[in-house]
Amino acid sequence: MWIDILKGFIVGICASAPIGPISILVIQKSLSKGHRAGFITGLGASVVDTLFSIIAIFALAFVQSFISNYQVLILIAGGIILSILGLSMSFSDPFRKMKSGGGRASATDFGQALVMGLTNPGAVFVILTLFAFFGIGSEQHPHSWSIAPVVLAVSGGSVLYWFMVTWALSHFRKKFKMNTILWISRLTGAVVVIMGIALLGQGLFKVIFQGASLL
Repeated sequence: MWIDILKGFIVGICASAPIGPISILVIQKSLSKGHRAGFITGLGASVVDTLFSIIAIFALAFVQSFISNYQVLILIAGGIILSILGLSMSFSDPFRKMKSGGGRASATDFGQALVMGLTNPGAVFVILTLFAFFGIGSEQHPHSWSIAPVVLAVSGGSVLYWFMVTWALSHFRKKFKMNTILWISRLTGAVVVIMGIALLGQGLFKVIFQGASLL
């Protein structure tokens, strides 16, 4: 069991590491508002990782069927949500949020990461792949309660990763000029918008040119 817990901890770190919309959001929050806001944003991502870990272990077949049946709707809805969040990041004023001791963290920071993570259900397959790589599976823990420490370990690894990343980013934040932080906010938001448009375009392509149905 202790080996599986260690493996789960490593899975949590590995699942958080890839650069994606949430990572970009955490970077933007950490640089514009400071460590606390960035970490709260990272906690939203950790909740998503924990939820997807549970799904990957117990309900993968259902998730595969759901994604297959509603792929177009997920692409279009996810694209719209990412685009709106990206525009919000691009046009927000980071200087208004910056204070001498760092910006104030809010539930909005957590919620944005949560929504962004939930609109990317493909992440469940990343966690599933990591579980398979490390040899973690529900068949090794036939009782639902016995897998709980592994899931908590995944969450712990994710939380530690985001704590360290946001601490480092907030430290370097002090070395950036105001104009540099402004451009970083604009560029990171633009990248998220591009990702959203790409998802939206993929969904619309399937509807218009391949005759796919939304439902």
